[in-house]
Amino acid sequence: MPEEVLVSQETGDDAAVYALPGGQCLVQTVDFFTPIVDDPYDWGRIAAANAFSDVYAMGARPILALNLVGWPVDDLPLELLVRVLEGGSATAAQAGVAVVGGHSISDVEPKYGMAVTGLAVPQQLVRNSTARQGARLYLTKPLGLGIISTAIKQAVATEDQVREATALMTELNDRASQAMVEVGVDAATDVTGFGLLGHLHTMLAASGVAARVHASAVPLLPGVLELAERQVVPAGTRRNHEYLSEFVSWGDLEQAERLVLADAQTSGGLLIATREGEQLAAAFTAAGIPLWAIGMVEDGFPGRIQVVGRLDAQRGIRPR
Repeated sequence: MPEEVLVSQETGDDAAVYALPGGQCLVQTVDFFTPIVDDPYDWGRIAAANAFSDVYAMGARPILALNLVGWPVDDLPLELLVRVLEGGSATAAQAGVAVVGGHSISDVEPKYGMAVTGLAVPQQLVRNSTARQGARLYLTKPLGLGIISTAIKQAVATEDQVREATALMTELNDRASQAMVEVGVDAATDVTGFGLLGHLHTMLAASGVAARVHASAVPLLPGVLELAERQVVPAGTRRNHEYLSEFVSWGDLEQAERLVLADAQTSGGLLIATREGEQLAAAFTAAGIPLWAIGMVEDGFPGRIQVVGRLDAQRGIRPR
């Protein structure tokens, strides 16, 4: 591996990082998925925010993006694809990212996402492999996006759930990233397809530490626990839960609660580990964005997670 490659796939981090001449770093990532909401414009917005999130999780700034499209040209009108691309472009404009091209293929199932390039200063780069014993764990968005996306597909989500989930998934992690870089945190990752505990496990294993999570402190979208109790749960969440059984001590949690903590998110929040908790909370307050303290990094078998307490269905999203 060339010495210019600062971050590769070895630690399961959010993006690859390459050192450029002159002192900056190139940060690269790619992400795409099938529709998770009914509105094509919102799907485009969500897919772009999700792709940019990996760059933000590294403490970097996205600057360029390429569209990735798979489209069933014989089954869906191209006017729908135009709306998807318009949504992606709108989020890119909000983030200050230039969409400079892309690639499309004919596919039996619609897919959309972006390949994203960002820039970072090496000294401000945030990795997932540098969590330290004694650091507190923080989360910046409530859980339940995968479960509500499944509820949308099954036509059992309420209008409020659709609105709140869409608002969260289209919300950029840019201000959260800037706040954590300002403080200088130990480690971070974004919470997406592996769920909260899946991404936490990856962080802990790469860092050689363990953690304790306080279930009652974890924020949830309204109605998510009830949906999980009704088995309105995506297949990816069930796979996450099965994989985590080897690494997680669930304590008193019931099955539905375990599934929520393993829920596969789309464009979720940042999971941050820092020993500067007061400074981080102050930075988030100054930026006007929420932050929840959910646990602690501890000495122990690398990647091991102990969950204590029970989920609180009333703790979660702030009023909008």
